Amino acid sequence: MNVCISPAAKEPLSPPHAIALPATTARRRTLAVGLIGPGRVGSALLDQIRTAQPRLTGAGLDLQLRGIVSRQRMWLDSDDPELNARRDCAQTWRPADLSVFADYVRGDDGRHAMLIDCSASELVADHYAEWLAAGLHVVTPNKLASSGSLDRWTSIRNASLSGARFRYEATVCAGLPVVQTLRDLLDTGDRLLAIDGMFSGTLAWLCNRYDGSRPFCEFLREACELGYTEPDPRDDLSGRDVARKLVILAREAGWHLSLDDVDVQSLVPPALADVSLEDFMQHMHALNPPMAARLAEARARGAVLRHVASLNAETGKASVSLGLLPASHPFAHSRLTDNVVQFTTRRYHDNPMIVQGPGAGPEVTAAGIFADVLRIADALSQEFRP
Repeated sequence: MNVCISPAAKEPLSPPHAIALPATTARRRTLAVGLIGPGRVGSALLDQIRTAQPRLTGAGLDLQLRGIVSRQRMWLDSDDPELNARRDCAQTWRPADLSVFADYVRGDDGRHAMLIDCSASELVADHYAEWLAAGLHVVTPNKLASSGSLDRWTSIRNASLSGARFRYEATVCAGLPVVQTLRDLLDTGDRLLAIDGMFSGTLAWLCNRYDGSRPFCEFLREACELGYTEPDPRDDLSGRDVARKLVILAREAGWHLSLDDVDVQSLVPPALADVSLEDFMQHMHALNPPMAARLAEARARGAVLRHVASLNAETGKASVSLGLLPASHPFAHSRLTDNVVQFTTRRYHDNPMIVQGPGAGPEVTAAGIFADVLRIADALSQEFRP
């Protein structure tokens, strides 16, 4: 089976041999890892793990990279015992097969094993329940599994009850502890009343930077060049990516919300919604008049433009839109790519809890994934074999 990954993802020129940790610790805890999707986020994650090697090894944790799978190819380290010492490793690539890949990472020696899915693939997400039921831990920034069909989501959650961990912190706000914060609130008996937030680092950056000095499309093009947008910027502008994040949090809170339940205001002109990416990029100037009008309206009211998602527990309504907020609003003071998530709960009612920080870019997303990997390793620490 071929694995679909984000169009912008690039396969590494050779297997990342430098990531294997030194086998010098007298007593090591080993966690076998397989990476799906060696694109911008996946590559940033490998770099972060490589940088952390000395610290992790000193703490007795050995993250063993067992392989990588991309859209068409996969690499397994079984072909060559000297693989980590060699530079010319092209012959170790083979056709991608998710089942073979998962079986190899899991092994048959009772090891703890984990799959990290950095793709944006429905096909990969369809395997999560199967992998978890087989004892493979799964960590992912892939939003499709947690915001797609409720049947699949239920299957994944039920499979994770078998003991394998499923972590997806980076699906919502990159490296910010949003899912964990919500889980902590609920686990300690608090009651969620509302969620409001700026869930798109891309749109936060655009709202913060767009001042009318240049046409809006030029700011959008700059955001693309900086790597802040999805490969197709319409995924950001349509509001659907933000809606997925809102659905993920709603389901974490126990609400059976689906994407179709979210009222989404798209910033993409209808005429450009279904054209090719190339055509859209050539006609982005169509965004300029409506955005200029919204900016003028905001200035006339002494307000600011902010892209906001909201979920109200009492009414059950969920929405995503470009709004005009007063200058005194907490979201008005966000900077650059900041994500801001506000939890209104029974305890945090008059003064809601706010989580804020950078929410765009492969490095911060990779950091959120890495944190989930380490949380699982820590939780399993008593089960590791010497």
